[in-house]
Amino acid sequence: MSRMIRARVRGGVLEPLEDIRLPEGQEVTLTIADEPSRDSLGAFRRAAGGWKGTIDAEALIRHIYADRRIATRPEPRL
Repeated sequence: MSRMIRARVRGGVLEPLEDIRLPEGQEVTLTIADEPSRDSLGAFRRAAGGWKGTIDAEALIRHIYADRRIATRPEPRL
């Protein structure tokens, strides 16, 4: 069985933020996904627009749609 729960770290120990309903002593495998801090969110916002002027977005969109119209599949044989 696999499920995702939220937990908080206090004194190096993970404390679940919800009831996990596991028997005492059961071993589990944890995957830890860090949530971005406010500092990293600020860095993301400061970087916004960093690519501005380096690419023609309208031309890119036109090329994407043109590439989608190219038929790469062979004709079906009936």
